[in-house]
Amino acid sequence: MLKSAVHKAVCDALLKSSLLDEPNLQKYAAEAQRLNQKISIYLVQQGILKSTPVLKALSAHFRLDIVNLKAVNVERSVIDRVPVKFASYYRFMPLVIDGNRLTAAVAEPLDIHSQDDIRAHLGLEPRFVLASTWDIDEALKRYYGLASETIDQILTRDPQKRSVSADARSIQIEDIEKQSEDPSVTKLVNQIILEAYQKRATDIHIEPYRNRVRFRYRIDGVLLDANLPAEAKHFLLAIISRIKIMANLTITEKRLPQDGSAVVRVKDQTLDLRVSTIPTQHGESMVIRLLPTTTTLLDLEKLGFNADNAGKFRELIKRPHGVIFVTGPTGSGKTTTLYACLNEINDPARKIITIEDPIEYEMEGLTQIQINPAVDFGFATGLRSILRHDPDILMVGEVRDRETADIAIRTALTGHLVFSSLHTNDAASGVTRLVDMGVEPYLVASSVQAFVAQRLVRVICPHCKEEDTEPLAEVRRDMAASLGLASGAEIKIFRGRGCEQCNNTGYFGRTAIYEILEINEAIRSAILDKPRAEEIKRIAVRVGMRTLRQDGWQNVIAGVTTPAEVMNVTLREDLESAPVMLKSQNFIGRRERPLFVGRATSHELRSYPRLERDIKVEYRIIESDGSRPGQTASVMTRDLSAAGLSFLTEQSLLTGVMLSLRIDLEDGEAPLECLARVIRVIKDVASRQFTVAVFYHDIAPVDRQRLIHLSRDK
Repeated sequence: MLKSAVHKAVCDALLKSSLLDEPNLQKYAAEAQRLNQKISIYLVQQGILKSTPVLKALSAHFRLDIVNLKAVNVERSVIDRVPVKFASYYRFMPLVIDGNRLTAAVAEPLDIHSQDDIRAHLGLEPRFVLASTWDIDEALKRYYGLASETIDQILTRDPQKRSVSADARSIQIEDIEKQSEDPSVTKLVNQIILEAYQKRATDIHIEPYRNRVRFRYRIDGVLLDANLPAEAKHFLLAIISRIKIMANLTITEKRLPQDGSAVVRVKDQTLDLRVSTIPTQHGESMVIRLLPTTTTLLDLEKLGFNADNAGKFRELIKRPHGVIFVTGPTGSGKTTTLYACLNEINDPARKIITIEDPIEYEMEGLTQIQINPAVDFGFATGLRSILRHDPDILMVGEVRDRETADIAIRTALTGHLVFSSLHTNDAASGVTRLVDMGVEPYLVASSVQAFVAQRLVRVICPHCKEEDTEPLAEVRRDMAASLGLASGAEIKIFRGRGCEQCNNTGYFGRTAIYEILEINEAIRSAILDKPRAEEIKRIAVRVGMRTLRQDGWQNVIAGVTTPAEVMNVTLREDLESAPVMLKSQNFIGRRERPLFVGRATSHELRSYPRLERDIKVEYRIIESDGSRPGQTASVMTRDLSAAGLSFLTEQSLLTGVMLSLRIDLEDGEAPLECLARVIRVIKDVASRQFTVAVFYHDIAPVDRQRLIHLSRDK
C-alpha cells in the first residue's frame, strides 16, 4: 500500500540517521501501526526521541525544508480557503497559497491518497515543509480557534444547531439533556478545560452577550481570550448544561445563582473544578476555578519571601500561641501562604485543624473541615466545636465577622497558635479592621503576633527577558527615595519582550510581595490608643518594617518583576520619618511620656534607645506662627534619644514651633546644638506645667552618634 510505502520511507530515514537500531525501530513501528499513528509522531509523543533530530532526519531524507511556525504569519485569506476539517483531519497547517500551489507544514510527509484528496477538494497543488506536531497543533488553535474541528463536525452533522442563539430563553428539558450528553459537546467541554490547564489558567470565564459568547482564561492573574471560534455561541446552552451536570447543579434553574464542584482528571493531575453560575441579561454567565487536589507546597522563599522576611516569618510561626493574620484582597495568595506555614510546622506530635471555605489544598497530617452554610455550619460554629478536639494549631480560612474574630482571638489567649486571613489593603489596616468589627483593642494588642500583607505580581518571562532602557526617570527617583538609595540612575530594570511561552504578555508565573507588621510594645501602645491605620504604619516603618512597595521595588531591582506590576498592586507611600508620640503606661500623675523612634535614613530602620538621666537643656523660640523669638529658657529632661526629647516647662508652646536647642550631655565634650520642632504639647492641670515633645530638625550626624553611644552606654 502507498501508505505503507511512506511508513517504510520514514523508517528508512530514521535508520539512516542512526537514531534507532533496527530491532527497536520495528518494535516501535508495529506499536504505532496498532495505534493507527504515524511512526515519527509516535516516537516524539512517547518521549522516545526528541522532535528536532526526527525533523532533521526527515528533512535530509525527503529533501524538505524545516519551518519555525512560531515565526510565520499566515494570512487570513489562506485560513479562509482551507477548511478546518481538512487541516485537522490530515494534520497539516496551511501557510501560503501562491497561484494554485498550497505550501503546508506537516510533521511527516503525506501519502499519495492524502495529496490527491487535497488536489480534488481544494483545487490546489500541495507542497510540504516540515514542523513539529506540537507546533502544528498550536498553530491550528491560534488561527482556526480552540476546538474548531469539534465545532465544525457538530455543525456539519447537524446544521440546525446554528439556529440555537446564545440569547435563547427556553428549551425543553429533554433537549438540554440530550445536547449535554452528546459526545461531541462533551468533547468540546473537555477541550476547553484541557486547554485551560495546559496554559496554566486558574479560572475559565464564560460570558454571554447579545450576539456572541466570550470565553476567557485567567492566566497569571490577567484575563486572556481563549480564542474559540465565533460559532461557539451556538453551543452556549449545551456547554453550560454539560458543566452543570458535571457539578451536580440543576440544569433547569437559570434564574438564581448556583455553586457546585466536580473532579476531573487531566493527564496525571486530578483537578477540583469549583463552578459558579449567575443569571445575566443574555443568559447564564459561568466561572470555573481550577484547583489541583494535590500540589507541591512551596517553601517561604519560593513564595516570594526574601531572606530577612522569611527569617522573621519563621520566628513568628514557631511561637507557641497567638494569632497571625495574612491580609490582602481576594486572589492575592493568602491561602497559599497559610498552607506554606502549616507545611513548615506540620509535625506528627501536633494536632493541626483547619476550617475553610473551600478547602483548596489537601495536606497529609491535617484535619481539614469544610464549612456548610446550607446547614448553618459556619466558621464560628466550627471553631466552638474544634476546641473540643484538643488542637495545638488552628487555621481559620477567613475572619468575616466579630463572632469568628472573638473566638479566634480568645483561642489564642488560651495557648493555641491560630492562623487566619483578613481582607484589608495593608498590614496596618488589619488592626482597624478588627476594631471596626467590634473586637476590643486590648484583645487585639494582647493576642495578635503579626499582620502579614501580601500581593501577587507577575514574574518576567525568562525566555524573553531583556533590559528595559526606557523606564521613566520618575520611577527611578521613586524607587531610590523609597529604598533610601542615593540615586536611581544605576538601577537596572528588566522587562519581557513577549514570546510564545508567555502568550506574548512578557510574564510567566507570579510571585508574592510582603510586608510584615510584627506587634511589638510600640504597636501595642498604639493599638490601645485607637489611632488610624496610617499612624500604626508610620510607627512600624520606623522600627524596621519594609512596606509592600519597598518589597516590590526590591523585586524589580532583582530582575524578578517590572515597575508597572509593583505600581499596579501597591500605593505610593509618603511616610514621614518624624518621631511619633504615644501614651506610656508607666507615668506619674497625668504626665505622658513620648516614645521616640529614629528618623529614617534607609529602608532598614532601627529605633533609638532613650537616655534616662537628668540632662540640662536650653531652648529658644526662633520661629512660630505669629510669635516672636523669645528669651532662652533652661529646663531638665530625663527623656532624650537620638531622635528627639521631651521636657517639662511652665511656658506654653505651640505645636510646630521651631526651637534652637543647646544640650549639655556632660560627656566631656562641647554642648550639642541643633534645631528642633515641637510636635506635641500636653498641659498638666495639677502642676500648671506643660510636657513638650520635640524632634531634631537638622542635627549633625556626629552629634546623633554621640547620643546613640551615650544611650547604649547608660
